[in-house]
Amino acid sequence: MTSEFKEFPDYVPDDGITAAELVSGKEGLTYNDFLILPGYIDFASKEVTLNSPITKKITLNTPLVSSPMDTVTESRMAIAMALMGGIGFVHHNCSAEFQAEEVRKVKKFEQGFILDPIVLSCSHTVNDVKKVKESYGFSGVAITDTGKLGGRLLGIVTSRDIDFLDDFDQKISEVMTPREKLVTAKAGTSLSEANQLLQASKKGKLPIVNEDDQLVGLISRTDLKKNREFPQASKDKNKQLLVGAAMSTHEKDKTRLDMLVNAGVDVIILDSSQGNSIYQIDMIKYIKNRYPDLQIIGGNVVTAAQAKSLIDAGVDGLRVGMGSGSICITQEVMAVGRPQGTAVYRVAEYARRFRVPVIADGGITCVGHITKALALGASTVMMGSLLAATSESPGEYFYQDGVRLKKYRGMGCLAAMKDGDGAKERYFSDQDAIRVAQGVAGSVVDRGSIYTYIPYLVAGIQHGCQDIGSRSLFTLRSMMYDGKLKFEKRTLAAMKEGGVHSLHSVEKQMQL
Repeated sequence: MTSEFKEFPDYVPDDGITAAELVSGKEGLTYNDFLILPGYIDFASKEVTLNSPITKKITLNTPLVSSPMDTVTESRMAIAMALMGGIGFVHHNCSAEFQAEEVRKVKKFEQGFILDPIVLSCSHTVNDVKKVKESYGFSGVAITDTGKLGGRLLGIVTSRDIDFLDDFDQKISEVMTPREKLVTAKAGTSLSEANQLLQASKKGKLPIVNEDDQLVGLISRTDLKKNREFPQASKDKNKQLLVGAAMSTHEKDKTRLDMLVNAGVDVIILDSSQGNSIYQIDMIKYIKNRYPDLQIIGGNVVTAAQAKSLIDAGVDGLRVGMGSGSICITQEVMAVGRPQGTAVYRVAEYARRFRVPVIADGGITCVGHITKALALGASTVMMGSLLAATSESPGEYFYQDGVRLKKYRGMGCLAAMKDGDGAKERYFSDQDAIRVAQGVAGSVVDRGSIYTYIPYLVAGIQHGCQDIGSRSLFTLRSMMYDGKLKFEKRTLAAMKEGGVHSLHSVEKQMQL
């Protein structure tokens, strides 16, 4: 060992560049243009916590969000995303009534205390119960004298009462379990006490009644089982699943807004390809005045200047991305946009000064891209193509050349614009005589169920944070802004080296 090294035994040369240095050049960067340098590991990957805010007042246990696209998110997807700790945003390329009903399905799916259960009267038939099951996925229905919540409890109908019936025109009063055979809990009973009652009774449903024996709520045994199975589920203060919805900035969507709020929506996304507009600013102010507690996410934006306009108007979160999605051709057709890596950093770095979280929307093709987006300052990541071919997305599977596929399309494609006003309004094309497509339609390969795919993504993010040396996403962002997290740009040759190469054939299995 030479004398110069003996004098500095703890010397380690500076290595890599900071995030600020990474994006300081004149060119824009995508997620593939750089890597994160590894840190020091002194913890297991399962110890990494992934809770992160999506708005000023809403924090998710998993930083994953499904996009408000008509081939990605309706109630089934939103339910699955919330159960897995994220959130889904129901698209608005449909009638306001349909969208509000999809939101309502999510809010009624799992609720601890079900504060607004489906209620029927004795005059309804078995067929009405069947319709409830088809619409909401459950058949346990309380029966009151008025057919409404607040009426005197008369009984309950469950699947065991009707499963083997042939006559669907029978009155509910002939098949229901009557009041005298029910176990109930009094209003004011705590959730833990109600759970103990339900478990002790071995019943499927526990009605909550007031002193006049009027129905005020319900607890379901299946909800207790779901709580055990999905401990990370995203829920509101009433133990209902969190759900978001998209809407346009058009005047007529103020009626849609009212319907979504009445359905129980937790957060609204103002869906626009270019969010820095007087239309969005005016709508933000309108919503904040009408529903002060409703959380609003504005966008899309890719610059700090765009973000400032929406932050000044009062948004609670920002959606970042313009032209980076796999089905989006905005950059190609409109010559406007920004590479997603640079966009996420620039907007997040500005918005954090106002405690406004950022959603990285677009350009995500693998779990590594999610980790990179989070490392550049995003609080959550929105996905379209990654989720479009799961079992819970709208649409049917089909086979092509022996491969199981699902259709996936951008909201800026002509087919989406033809099918609904939401797509046209997102791209300011609703009044155009000639519509210019900003998206395409295609297909994506089957990814299985959300319930197996999201755990794979979560594990991948946790392992990425472990390699970086970060125990949480809050720590990850702090390391980045403090300059402790180091990055390195990649050449095209380095990108090739970092992928699968030099093999005659390969079998690429991403998860078990």
